[in-house]
Amino acid sequence: MGGPWGTGSRRKSRWVWWLVLVLGTGALVGFLVWRFPDAIYAQQDRVRLVYLVALLVLVSSSILAGRRLRLRGVAKAAALWVPIVAVVALGTAYRVELGAIGARVASELLPYRGAVLGADEVRFPAGADGHFRVEALVDGTRVRFLVDTGASDIVLSPADARRIGFDPDQLRFTGFAETANGTVRTAPVRLGVIEIGPIRLHDLPASVNQAAMRGSLLGMRFLERLRSFEVRDGTLILRR
Repeated sequence: MGGPWGTGSRRKSRWVWWLVLVLGTGALVGFLVWRFPDAIYAQQDRVRLVYLVALLVLVSSSILAGRRLRLRGVAKAAALWVPIVAVVALGTAYRVELGAIGARVASELLPYRGAVLGADEVRFPAGADGHFRVEALVDGTRVRFLVDTGASDIVLSPADARRIGFDPDQLRFTGFAETANGTVRTAPVRLGVIEIGPIRLHDLPASVNQAAMRGSLLGMRFLERLRSFEVRDGTLILRR
């Protein structure tokens, strides 16, 4: 009886099953949260709960979508989902170790990002030219600095100063600095906070260069505020 009445009945039945699935899943999650309120206190527990609910909905919907499942189809589905679940489980169990490995790889591919080692130490490998470049958050804006131990100040390029929020046209260039290109004029400013990995320093004096620069400089004004810094085996180590 393949008429419209049969088709409509099957569609209605399918929607009823979908509704039962959604309401049942919601009721189950609500009951578990009420019965075991401390079980999902941590962020990773909530993420795991969302994953398991999504997996339950996906498997259940697959069953509803194809009511006539063959044994071979079930075996293929299991062969697909078992490794996926295993990878997710391993990733959850070893997320700290995998995060550390990811940070190491990122520091090699993007040297200016650095690698955080411990609660107060960050390391940067030298670039291809032998110089150290450091990406920092300056008042919430990402700025890439060239580390220069020969510079006494933190020197911002006009472009970086604008991105941070300073208008070079409104600054007073009353200072002077000696550079490889001669004497340049600078304007004094103050930076609220500079963050490099776990290192966070507040209220730092800096200068904005009047002439254009290829990049900003991170000089001794910053480095002297650290507990220590050193260059060893082609690596810059900053400690707070």
